[in-house]
Amino acid sequence: MQQKEKHISDNYTLLDSGNLQKLEQVGKYHLIRPALNAFWQPSLPEKEWDKAIGIFTRNSSGGGKWQWKQLPPSSWKINYGGYTFIVKPTDFGHLGFFPEQMDNWRWLTRVTSKTPGISTLNLFAYSGGSTLAMAKGGANVCHVDAARGMVDWAKDNLSINLQIPANVRWIVDDVNKFVTRELKRNKTYPGIVLDPPSFGRGPRGQIWKIEQDLIPLLKNLKKLMGHKPQFVLLSMHSHGFSPSSLERILLSLFNNKGTVNHGEMLIQEQFGQKLPAGIFANWNC
Repeated sequence: MQQKEKHISDNYTLLDSGNLQKLEQVGKYHLIRPALNAFWQPSLPEKEWDKAIGIFTRNSSGGGKWQWKQLPPSSWKINYGGYTFIVKPTDFGHLGFFPEQMDNWRWLTRVTSKTPGISTLNLFAYSGGSTLAMAKGGANVCHVDAARGMVDWAKDNLSINLQIPANVRWIVDDVNKFVTRELKRNKTYPGIVLDPPSFGRGPRGQIWKIEQDLIPLLKNLKKLMGHKPQFVLLSMHSHGFSPSSLERILLSLFNNKGTVNHGEMLIQEQFGQKLPAGIFANWNC
């Protein structure tokens, strides 16, 4: 019985969603965060939602804040998708991992395992879920994010996943600046992953706007993949894009060669329903 309780308390589960919110079990703690696609009514009774110790609400300016009934630790560990992640509730309402990426992580491990030692690049890499997945498949991964704190967080995540080879190069830099520099150095990365934000700033104030910067970046990335490109995974949470638009972007980039799969990123709830939480498209040769 003791082992069962520990197993439950160490895992992540999406318990319910509705009324533009989601109820999550994150280790020992129940949390409520926004879910802007959840227009339906919750499945669980209100008393289950009342068990949440923290609620994150957004404001009109795009920010938000946590309201705590009980303060959790500054960080704790959870298991999800075969990985262990360090959780830290942030001022943006993030926790340090994106559960909707689980199917993408599985795909990345499969595709990298077909070419052991492949050089891959993870851009806007955050706390490293995709980095872990590619390293697990045997890839040599270059992890790039503009925020030093996020790169340090990703390093810590790798350090607690002892089953994954530590074949990762860590870079704190603006993505466009890094890609331009690697092109000048004639570096090649046949496999590339990116999850670009709608808007962002580099470490020296560089501005990123996805509507104007995504396509030029992808064109440079195609050059960076060299003469034998293997795969691209593009995911995002930005408005104005759809899975079909990502499919068309990748097909256009590779002159309609190769195979593209696309769709919504989904999180499965405990009773089988699925919560849409972003979009993706992947290409492989």
